[in-house]
Amino acid sequence: MTIKEIQKEIVDEFSMFDDWMERYEYMIELGKSLPLIEAQYKTDDNIIKGCQSKVWVHAELDTDKLVFTADSEAIITKGIIAILIRTFSKQSPKDILEAKTDFIDEIGLKEHLSPTRANGLVSMIKQLKMYAIAYQTQLK
Repeated sequence: MTIKEIQKEIVDEFSMFDDWMERYEYMIELGKSLPLIEAQYKTDDNIIKGCQSKVWVHAELDTDKLVFTADSEAIITKGIIAILIRTFSKQSPKDILEAKTDFIDEIGLKEHLSPTRANGLVSMIKQLKMYAIAYQTQLK
């Protein structure tokens, strides 16, 4: 699936819920299905700076696609990173860099997060794109 197709799927899933409590519960469920980072990668180097709670992300290149794994101490944050990893994992660095993140506004996520969590969300996106930049240079 393309990033756009995955984003549309996420928007459709979130639109099934009437209120934000249901959406938060769904995010928590998504967090439980997150491909967890191996213990050896839970290092300070892999912590996303700018997040209220600790979030670790690891990226590996599999042929020409980036594969992300992550974890977080907080259940909501785990759900947020799960949405991002679902969107960007198993995609090419080029596609990740070119992807828009409007779907986050479409599901209303940013407006329903505290300012510190919203900053953390921006930091997570930035970090995933930084991995894409790093690995894209390796592919050339």
